[in-house]
Amino acid sequence: MRAGKTVSVEATSPKKKKNNNNDKKKKKQNQTEKELNQNLLKKTTKSANSVQTENDASLKIQELEQQQQNTTQELSATDSDSDSDYQVFSEDEVSEDYESLRESEDGESDSSGDEVHGSDDDMNNDNDDGHEDQSDGSESHQGVEESDSSEDEVAPRNTIGDVPLEWYKDEKHIGYDISGKKITKKERQDKLASFLASVDDSKNWRKIYDEYNDEDVELTKEETKIIRRLLKGKAPHADFDPYADYVDWFKYEDSLHPLSNAPEPKRRFIPSKWESKKVLRYVRAIRKGLIKFDEPKEEEPRFYLMWGDDSSTAEKANRLSYIPAPKSKLPGHEESYNPSLEYIPTQEELNSYQLMYDEDRPKFIPKRFTSFRSIPSYENAVKESFERCMDLYLCPRVRKKRINIDPETLKPKLPSRKDLKPYPATCYLEYKGHKGAVMSISTEASGQWIASGSTDGTVRIWEVESGRCLRIWEIGEPVHCVAWNPSPELPVLAASAGQDVVLLNTGFGNEEEQKRVGELLQVDTHTTSDDSDNMASIVSWLQDDKLGGIRLRHFKTVTSVDWHRRGDYLSTVMPAGESRAIVMHQLSKKLSHRIPFKLHGLPVSSVFHPSRSIFFVSTKKTIRVYDLLKQKLIKKLETGLREVSSIAIHPAGDNVIVGSREGKLCWFDMDLSSKPYRILKCHPKDITNVAFHRSYPLFASCSDDGTAYVFHGMVYSDLNQNPLIVPLEILRGHTSSNGRGVMDCKFHPRQPWLFTAGADSTIKLFCH
Repeated sequence: MRAGKTVSVEATSPKKKKNNNNDKKKKKQNQTEKELNQNLLKKTTKSANSVQTENDASLKIQELEQQQQNTTQELSATDSDSDSDYQVFSEDEVSEDYESLRESEDGESDSSGDEVHGSDDDMNNDNDDGHEDQSDGSESHQGVEESDSSEDEVAPRNTIGDVPLEWYKDEKHIGYDISGKKITKKERQDKLASFLASVDDSKNWRKIYDEYNDEDVELTKEETKIIRRLLKGKAPHADFDPYADYVDWFKYEDSLHPLSNAPEPKRRFIPSKWESKKVLRYVRAIRKGLIKFDEPKEEEPRFYLMWGDDSSTAEKANRLSYIPAPKSKLPGHEESYNPSLEYIPTQEELNSYQLMYDEDRPKFIPKRFTSFRSIPSYENAVKESFERCMDLYLCPRVRKKRINIDPETLKPKLPSRKDLKPYPATCYLEYKGHKGAVMSISTEASGQWIASGSTDGTVRIWEVESGRCLRIWEIGEPVHCVAWNPSPELPVLAASAGQDVVLLNTGFGNEEEQKRVGELLQVDTHTTSDDSDNMASIVSWLQDDKLGGIRLRHFKTVTSVDWHRRGDYLSTVMPAGESRAIVMHQLSKKLSHRIPFKLHGLPVSSVFHPSRSIFFVSTKKTIRVYDLLKQKLIKKLETGLREVSSIAIHPAGDNVIVGSREGKLCWFDMDLSSKPYRILKCHPKDITNVAFHRSYPLFASCSDDGTAYVFHGMVYSDLNQNPLIVPLEILRGHTSSNGRGVMDCKFHPRQPWLFTAGADSTIKLFCH
């Protein structure tokens, strides 16, 4: 038989100093503890020697528990005067002792059977002792149960009251005890020490810091199991079954007959009379308006414009939105009281300000004062304040959305200039010899020769590669325009000077070509005209023996000459000729014709289509396109410019560029629209001439500012693709004379070269 464990009684006190009374109580407690242990040993030995039934063994256990309970009550009564002494019984140890006793006595009772040893006195004594043990055991067991039940109800020792813990955040103590003394906080370890301790302690994850009691509490295994079950959403106790089988306690399985077997009444199969009356009453109330239904709510649109304008939200608002007044402009550096001398206008500039309009006149004219105290009062202070008040009072305010757009994103994505080579960029050669401004130039069809006309009254022919002057004709009047015949078989040059257009034999070509040119430049009659009604003659065909050609004398000054692509027809423009301003001449028949179209406005120039029988006439505002075969107007191009100065046709014939006196260059796509496809503001002064290259996608413009602009102009065969326009180069080199710069520009017919004629009496060749 295993001996039962003794019940341990511990006396703990939180006080550091103990007085004599506590020592006496300690001794008394030790004595009672020894007596209790002796009684337990005595009873266990007696129970081992005696053979009893199972009922007698249970009675002894109850007596032992009652005795233990009485002992604990006596100890608690003696220690009630002290606030710090407590008795703690180990429930586990007591339960183990009782279980060992039960097992031992059960074993003895089984082994002994019905045998009885001992005398009657011993039996009586044993019974008496058993009753005492039973009472002691019951008392001790009650004490253990009371301690278990009151364990959760014990108030925290470190009580601070119903106040937040933040009040003791910066204090050295945490609340007060029962006697009113401060409870000091425990010294907390630093983070490094706590980390090392947590690494060494395998049960650190089960510890929780209790703020109210200022201590670390270790969770038991049962508590951790409960927490895990709660985190998983399960019941705290494993024995609880949330989905138990349903038991119908009120079901009567032996019921064979219903409670009522009466037949269904007839009223359940016909419409209800009272319900019909109730419906009629509701219908009459609705008709009279006594019952009103709720108005259906307007459903908001389910779909909306994601990229819609936010201004619509302000318009939907039923209230007026307040718009703050714009702030007045703050003074800047231009209003300094002591500016530099270069910022002070002269008297001439002040006089010029008076001649300006009010909107063009500067708002503030700077003045100079020697010191700050010498500044007079502002003259317009009252006036400006009054105008400001009037604006705030009378002028309506409108919100204008400011769009922050990166300027770089607005620029079109253009190819690199390196990919668009070749194009003229460098001045390669100069042609010098004229004494006046070179007004016009023209290249020969092969590109070997170039002709020029100047205000000095001469026409010269130059060799392109060497710059050598081969021919010089003295016309006698300033030459406005020169034009080389586009046919390589007819080396004829036309030059306009005043009212005359001179057709000259250049002397180039073989003998057959020279013979044919000699026949063409012979005039049999003095004048030839298309007027059958003997009207005043417009053009006179005269033989010029001095120059070796033909002189066409007009009744007004001729400013423009252009050849047809076959070289037999020639058109001249007289801006002052009114309805007879444009005349066509046929070289083979020596005839002149007026165009069968009515002119609207003063004509500036005329150009033949490079491949079709179409004639372009440019006026100061518009470009008119005529069909020579059908003799009707095809299209009218609206330039929107102040005054047109020049025109050029693309070799394909579907695109036109127009230069203006205001420095703007317009590109027209005739298949796209009658309005400009692109408007380029490139020159600060008047554009004098524009030109297309015959084979390369290049076009150029020259201006009085002394520069020539070269552009890349690619026209695609696909009609769905727009032309590509890229600025390439700005050519400089000419000097201005009398306000005039570059007068004319022409491309080489075969190479990407550009010829420019300037008012400085020079001709320049720009190559790639």
